[in-house]
Amino acid sequence: MATTRRGFISAASLSTFGLVTAATSLNLLIPQKADAAVKSPVKKGPEGPQAELEDFVYDIENGSTGWTGTGGTAKEATVEEFPVSQSIAAVIMRLNPGSFRELHWHSIAAEWAYILEGKVRTTVVSPDGTTSTDDFEKGDIWYFPKGHGHCLQCLGDEHCLFLLGFDNGHFSEFGTFSSTDWISHISPEIMARNSGLSASTFAAFPHKELYIGTGKIATAPRPQNLDPNIPTSSSAHKFRMEKDGVFQQFAGGFTRKVSSKEFPIQTTLTALRMDIEPGAIRELHWHPNADEWQYVMSGKGNLSIFGSHGRVKTMPYKKGMVSFIKQGYGHYIENTGTETLKLIILFNAPEYQEISLNDWLSANPAQLVQDHFGITPAQTATLAHHKKGIF
Repeated sequence: MATTRRGFISAASLSTFGLVTAATSLNLLIPQKADAAVKSPVKKGPEGPQAELEDFVYDIENGSTGWTGTGGTAKEATVEEFPVSQSIAAVIMRLNPGSFRELHWHSIAAEWAYILEGKVRTTVVSPDGTTSTDDFEKGDIWYFPKGHGHCLQCLGDEHCLFLLGFDNGHFSEFGTFSSTDWISHISPEIMARNSGLSASTFAAFPHKELYIGTGKIATAPRPQNLDPNIPTSSSAHKFRMEKDGVFQQFAGGFTRKVSSKEFPIQTTLTALRMDIEPGAIRELHWHPNADEWQYVMSGKGNLSIFGSHGRVKTMPYKKGMVSFIKQGYGHYIENTGTETLKLIILFNAPEYQEISLNDWLSANPAQLVQDHFGITPAQTATLAHHKKGIF
């Protein structure tokens, strides 16, 4: 029997581990290895005592009961389960063959998705009266602006699995409006007047929110709409991220970026696919314009965050976990496993911005850098020619 959609609440949270990484002088520039979470004590700064960094990793796949029914499953991470993630929420959803996430809309959040397994068919209606039906496969993404009505349907005779991201950490509790939930709470007489159907027809309608329903297996080609005269949307809701994302190769991995520049309808988020090879690190950096949210597709690693006033914390994560980094907080990632660490990353801004520690130092006069860290001219020259990105 399915649990209610409102019953996503989970009391589980990741425990933290203790290992403090202290760095002085030039060591501040080099990530230190950590096999467990690192905590900093409360520090006093110019603005008074600073609380230690809160936990920023959550096990979305194993940390909550979620929703389970004959049509599929859904597990989420909102501010209720993952308090630090105020700006982005997420759901891992599985649909079985013939199943669909019913017609619905979100009043307070746009919806982004990445296909992990199988195939999905979506329908969406826009405020201008246009519509779009698209088929997605592994590596594709979609984006539905806030308030746009849509439906998700498993395509074919195999299950599908996808990651949903929302540009508001509170979306689930306050932002989902389902068609069956609405209609089941309206009198048959009003529905008859509104639809032209007889009042008795609504006796067979669902009497509560369906959420994930089951039906006939969807097949290609795409079927015709109920009203074939409704025009098709001129704004593409589909983007082939793994094929057309902006690619950048590094010595220790690669990234594929999709911002509003490449995918114009994606106006509130930027997406990034990142691979970090075993033993490699994603260099120390920060993002001045956005929070960062990560989902681990495979592998394991350490994520280390710097929150000012000596507050540094490192937490391990692995496949099925998510993490969150506040806007402007310095951080780096280290692959601590034997397989490629694969990440899906979201930023709550339409364009990608980054400042790395290496680039910042290189943008200053050599003598100034030497005076800061007490290093020699030869060491300063090494900084200028060091590898960047993922290495």
